[in-house]
Amino acid sequence: MKSFFSFKDVFQPKLFQTFKNYTKEQLLQDALAGWIVGVVAIPLAIAFGIASGVGPTEGLITAIIAGFIISAFGGSKVQSGGPTGAFIVIIYGVIQQHGIAGLLIATIMAGILLMLMGLFKMGNVIKFVPYPVVIGFTAGIALTIFSTQMNDLFGMNLSDVPADFLQKWLCYFHNLHAINWWAFAIGAISLLILIFLPRLSKKIPGSLVVIILMTFIVWILRKYAGIDSIKTIGDLYTIPNGIPAPHLPSLALAEGQTLFQLIQNLFPAAFTIAILGAIESLLSAMVADGVIGDQHNSNTELIAQGMANIVVPFFGGIPATGAIARTMTNIDNGGRTPVAGIAHALVLLLVLLFLGPLVGMIPMACLAGILIMVSYNMSGWRSVLWLAKNPKSDFLVMLVTFVLTVLFDLTIAIEVGLLLAVVLFLKRTNEATVIRSFSNELDPNANSDVYGYDLEKLKIPPFTEVYEIDGPYFFGIANKFDDISRQLNHTSQKVRIIRMRKVSFIDSTGIHNLEQLYLRLKRSGIVLVLSGVNEQVFNALEKAGLVDMIGRENVCNHINVALFRAEELVK
Repeated sequence: MKSFFSFKDVFQPKLFQTFKNYTKEQLLQDALAGWIVGVVAIPLAIAFGIASGVGPTEGLITAIIAGFIISAFGGSKVQSGGPTGAFIVIIYGVIQQHGIAGLLIATIMAGILLMLMGLFKMGNVIKFVPYPVVIGFTAGIALTIFSTQMNDLFGMNLSDVPADFLQKWLCYFHNLHAINWWAFAIGAISLLILIFLPRLSKKIPGSLVVIILMTFIVWILRKYAGIDSIKTIGDLYTIPNGIPAPHLPSLALAEGQTLFQLIQNLFPAAFTIAILGAIESLLSAMVADGVIGDQHNSNTELIAQGMANIVVPFFGGIPATGAIARTMTNIDNGGRTPVAGIAHALVLLLVLLFLGPLVGMIPMACLAGILIMVSYNMSGWRSVLWLAKNPKSDFLVMLVTFVLTVLFDLTIAIEVGLLLAVVLFLKRTNEATVIRSFSNELDPNANSDVYGYDLEKLKIPPFTEVYEIDGPYFFGIANKFDDISRQLNHTSQKVRIIRMRKVSFIDSTGIHNLEQLYLRLKRSGIVLVLSGVNEQVFNALEKAGLVDMIGRENVCNHINVALFRAEELVK
C-alpha cells in the first residue's frame, strides 16, 4: 500500500528533473532571464520591505534566500519567489501588534503550515478558493497599499501614521501643510514614467529606469541646488554589506505569558500568511503553466514555500511567496527552468554585497510611486467591474471581502469571505437539487436507470409512492427532504420508494436523515425501498449499517426492481 506521506509523491522539485536534458544554450538563456528578473526585483524587494515596516535590507534578504529556495525546491519550472505586495498589510499589522519578533515567529509558523499542506496533499484544494473572495481581498490589499504610500509620496515625513485605514487618511488631511513639493514632484514623475514607458517598450523594466533616473536627479539637487529635504533610503535605514548571520528570533514573552499563549495569539496571523502565500504562489504557477505549456506540482510548491518561510526569519527576513510579476518577467525573457530563478537570487545577492551605498541613495518618493503602480496593477479593477455584471451574490461576497480587508484586516476578510461563499454555494446547491414525487406512473424515457424493459410508462403499485432526489444528498437537502416527508399524509401508504439514481454523494446528515425516516415509516407500518443507489452511496450506507437495517432486498439498483419489490410488499 502506498504511503500517504511518501515524499516521492509530494516532493518532486522541478530542478532535479531539469538537469536530465539540460543544455548549454538553455543555461545561457536562463542566466539572462535571471539577470533581468533580478534587476526588476531590486526596487520591488526594497519597496516591499520598507512598506511592510521593516526595511530595505529585510526585503532584499527575503528575495535572495526565499527566491533561491523556492526555485531550487519548488514544483514549478519558472516560479520566481520573494516578498510580494499582498503581504504588506499583514506584516505591518503583525509588527504593530507583536513587534518584529512576533512577525518572525508567525512566519516560521506559516512555513510549517505550508509544509503540512503540501504533505497532506492539499495543493489542489487551495485552488478552490472562490474567485470573488480572491478578487475582494486582492483589491482590498491594493487600496491599503496605496493608502500607506501617501506619507512618502508627498514627503510629509510623519512618524506616527495610524494603522487604521480611516484614521490614516484623517492624519494625512490634518497634515496637508507638511507636504514637501520637491518630494511630490519626484514621486509624480516616477509614476508618470511607470505609466507611459510600457507604451514605448515593454521589455525595459520601468521600475529600474525610474530608480536610476530619480536617484540621479535627487543627487544633482542635493549636490548643486542644496535641496536636501527629499528623504532617501539611507536617511532612514542602514544598509549592511552582506547577509547577517542566522540567529534565533527573540521570544519576547509578555509578563505572565507562556510560549503556548504566544503561539495562540500569533496563529491567526500565521494562518493568514500561509493561506495567502499558498493562494498567490499556486495562482502564479497556474498562470505560468498556461504560458509555457507545463504542469506544476502543487504539493511540491507548497513544501518549497514552507521551507522558504521557515528559513528566512532566521536571517531577519519577512514572509515570501511566488510572485506573478517576476514569474511572468522570467518567462517573457526566456527563462524555462528553475536555474533562472536561482540566477535572479544571485543577482540580488551581488547588489546587497556591492551596491549597498547606491541603494541608500534611492528617494523614498520614488519607491512610493513604484508601490502605487504595484497597487494599481494588483487592484484588478477590470475583474471587479466584470463581477458587477455577474450574479449579485458573487459581487456581494467580493464587496464584503474588500470592505473587511480595508477597514479591519485580511484574516477577518478571508474568514468571512469564505464563509459567505460556502453559504451561497449551499444555497445554490439546495435550490438546484430537486425532490419530485410520483403516485401513479413513471415515464421511463426520462429515466436513464431503466433498461432492458418495455419502455411503456411504468405503473406504480397501489399504496406506493415514489420520491426522487435529483442532486447530492448532503445536510441541506436532507433537512429539506425531511420537512417534505413530515408534511405528507401517510395513512394509505404501505411502501415508500426513494429514487437515488442522481444522488452522487451522501454525507452523515443524509445518512442520519434516512435512518430517522426509516424508523418513522416503520412505526407507521410503511416499508422503505431505495432505488438506483450507486456504488459510492451504497458503500456509505453499508458502512453506517443502514443497508442491513433497511434490508438488502429493499436496496435496489434500478427502478424496475424497486417497483417489483413494492408489488410483492403490497400483496
